Amino acid sequence: MGPSGAGAGFVSGATLDTGALIALEAGSRRMAVLVEEAIASRATLAIPAGALAQAWRGGARQARLARLLRSSVVSVVALDRRAALRIGARCAVTGISDVVDMSVALCARDHRHPVITSDPGDLRAIDPSLSLLPP
Repeated sequence: MGPSGAGAGFVSGATLDTGALIALEAGSRRMAVLVEEAIASRATLAIPAGALAQAWRGGARQARLARLLRSSVVSVVALDRRAALRIGARCAVTGISDVVDMSVALCARDHRHPVITSDPGDLRAIDPSLSLLPP
């Protein structure tokens, strides 16, 4: 935990799912603290492109998310051809149909990150070894 008691204590960073982005927009104090701690420690916050697409609606009502996206610690992880094929193949092997959840799990695994998620059940089904934190 960080000095405020609300932080994740992550060193290298975290992967954010759609629920984490929505929580930030909803004014979650915990998410605000996590973001502040990441920025202060220069820890990378990875956001899979599909999760961003699910959360983004544009406009002034998403000022918090827009501010996060401008931060130098944020990396939006592209869903390019290579990633799409990898995600699809993992969905086939596991029987998971949610490509965004799969992309979040694979992103977190690739970056060796915990996942900030409001949906731990689905991610735990994909990869029980993931470290999952609430937003």
